[in-house]
Amino acid sequence: MRHEDRPIARGFRHGFAQLVRFGVVQARACAFAGALLAGIGASRLLPPLPVARYDLVLVYGVLLTLVARRVGWETRRDTAVIAVCHVLGLLFELVKVHLGSWSYPEDALTKIAGVPLYGGFMYAAVASYVCRARRLMRLRYTRYRAAATTLVAAAVYLNFFTHHWIPDLRWPLAVAMTAATAGTWVGFSVGAHRYRMPLALSFVLIGFFLWVAENAATYAGAWSYPQQLGGWQPVPLTKFGAWSLLISVTFVLVEHLGAAGRDRRAGRP
Repeated sequence: MRHEDRPIARGFRHGFAQLVRFGVVQARACAFAGALLAGIGASRLLPPLPVARYDLVLVYGVLLTLVARRVGWETRRDTAVIAVCHVLGLLFELVKVHLGSWSYPEDALTKIAGVPLYGGFMYAAVASYVCRARRLMRLRYTRYRAAATTLVAAAVYLNFFTHHWIPDLRWPLAVAMTAATAGTWVGFSVGAHRYRMPLALSFVLIGFFLWVAENAATYAGAWSYPQQLGGWQPVPLTKFGAWSLLISVTFVLVEHLGAAGRDRRAGRP
């Protein structure tokens, strides 16, 4: 190897090592979500039992929450934030299932208006990821406009209900969110090194992986879209955009309810 090639090789090895470290941290942040999805998938492999599968998943979700708190995946503050997201997620489910956006076709004792109570754990899992990523990667924000971002996120949440009766505003809201977060950077640590990316880009990336997870969840029978009732089909790519918007709701909830202090946002990325 020529002498001038060595810095390039070292840079490649360092970049690859950092990518692996980043993947490991992401996997740790997804521990609750991964365990929940694995439990839902495993529940389909169980032999016939006198207890409904949805009821078993609810018990599993509660036990998983207790374990997560016990082993330190979540702090007390995180658990409170995640509980709020669970409740808001259930409200979301009640409306969307009533309107036929998706369904839970199996019977269960713990279903209310067609929604099993474990449904809120899907949103709790997303909140758990945001809380853990914030802590594990030491997230810091610069030029974060809390009021504008929160206002648009609230409008996003409402639009997922109102688009059944009035025109769907998700594209204008996507533009509004891009404007609200323009110039906002999220700084994060991978090992001893600091990096940063635009906050809006982080929403898009998380939205993509949530779409991938949604494909896995529907394949595991967590819920079904109308076109999946006759047999599993991939989740439409439009849901990728929906998740990229909806993650902003979780983000602002975590920021408002779980912020440790103003200095966390004032730090440099």
